[in-house]
Amino acid sequence: MPDLLIRGAWIIDGTGAERRRADLAVTAGVITVPDGAPATRTIDADGLVLAPGFVDMHAHSDLALLTEPEHLAKVSQGVTCEVLGQDGLSYAPVDAPTLERLRRQLAGWNGDPDGFAWDWRTVGEYLERLERSGPAVNACYLVPHGTLRALVVGWEDRPATAVELARMRRLLAQGLREGAVGLSSGLTYTPGGYAPTAELTELCRVVAEHGGYHCPHTRSYGAGALEAYAEMIEVSRQSGAPLHLTHATMNFGVNRGRAQEFLTLVDAALADGLDLTLDSYPYLPGSTTLAALLPSWSTEGGPDRTLERLRNPAARERIRIAMEEQGSDGCHGVVADWATVQISGVRDPALADRVGRSVAELAGEGGATEAFLDLLLADRLGTTILQHVGHEANVRAIMRHPAHTAGSDGLLTGARPHPRAWGTFPRYLGYYARELGVLTLEEAVARMTGRPARRLGLRRRGAIRPGYAADLVLFDPLTVRDTATFEHPKQPAAGIPYVFVNGTAVIDDARPTGARAGRTLRRRPTGETR
Repeated sequence: MPDLLIRGAWIIDGTGAERRRADLAVTAGVITVPDGAPATRTIDADGLVLAPGFVDMHAHSDLALLTEPEHLAKVSQGVTCEVLGQDGLSYAPVDAPTLERLRRQLAGWNGDPDGFAWDWRTVGEYLERLERSGPAVNACYLVPHGTLRALVVGWEDRPATAVELARMRRLLAQGLREGAVGLSSGLTYTPGGYAPTAELTELCRVVAEHGGYHCPHTRSYGAGALEAYAEMIEVSRQSGAPLHLTHATMNFGVNRGRAQEFLTLVDAALADGLDLTLDSYPYLPGSTTLAALLPSWSTEGGPDRTLERLRNPAARERIRIAMEEQGSDGCHGVVADWATVQISGVRDPALADRVGRSVAELAGEGGATEAFLDLLLADRLGTTILQHVGHEANVRAIMRHPAHTAGSDGLLTGARPHPRAWGTFPRYLGYYARELGVLTLEEAVARMTGRPARRLGLRRRGAIRPGYAADLVLFDPLTVRDTATFEHPKQPAAGIPYVFVNGTAVIDDARPTGARAGRTLRRRPTGETR
């Protein structure tokens, strides 16, 4: 007897094929072909589209999956799998001193919950903790390069020694053997940004040996964007590691209308035989921590040293020159336009009145850079921001590319986080597919399901086929849309009445069930992820 029968759905199977009308059954968490046997439950899906569960190729839920069991931000928009460990910074592998520093550095991204049990050190132990907790969705993990460097080299701006590089290679190999799907790097963030190209190439050789992929946050998305992408393509070419260009954008004024230059670079790499994919989010603003805009020299040594420099008048003036006259590497090589930098969250509740205001609006007699530095000090580097620096034509051009997949890059902390954390997937379906016609519905679904599943090597996931895991989404193609806004970002999607993770309903008749049916999906020596 099937557990579930879905009748009369329009099936968009994740391959890009045209939709078809059919029934589908679920038995013991697996998709099966209806055989006429009565099911425990039947859903009349007339008018609804049935798709594979959506895969978020760039998630920042490393702690949220442990601390917010229902994970409503993602399950409400149809996400059934997330890729964690992004941008070269996460919480494994670590030792106790490194973890303490990382917790402070990443408080703006992920929070730093009181009383939380940090009871892991290795990648395998983190994945085991996640598995025991019963995550709301399935999860994959990338070994973060910046975390490796913090553990082995520290926050020093220098090349790794041969001994240190050998240790990073061993730790990376261990993490990949324990189930990580690849390596992430964050090259505008410290300490990962201190690494030369040769270090990344050596580590990516390890990735290639273990069947993973490299997922870089490149050295610039602004003044040096094309050069930064070219660097990562060359790392892939030299190492043999597949490349996934995450949150692939061409932002800031210097890149207005230049998406085709980026895509020409991508096409040339593909023509050369490189295994290359990319993801993007369907919004114009970016999002990160306010401290990320600092020049990298000012954050050498970690959070305590950074705060010392922010108190030093000479260092503050040097930072001001970098931000206002030269273009900080943390700000992607462009001079800061403080009117585009909007506060989205603060660590200290006493600073809550800053949320929603731009740094330019916070400027007093000392100017905007002074206000920037003062807020960083007052909030102990825990402030998050939106950066209104994107261009609609670039966003549309990049999402049309055949190598494109979807990723939210959504930070879940702060009073007013970027709405992409709650709205990315319905926005692709409702705004860009239905309303604008930038993509067909079949193309949009493929970018969220089958394509990312292939990049991750997911075994029997990412498509609607008998024998595949029942990660499923039922949505109304006429009403599906994002309701999250910049003013009210924590709003669930409309038009997604049912979401199933491994055959268990996590959204049922448009209501969250609280079920936690996810698993950690780990890369195996065969190259499959299951």
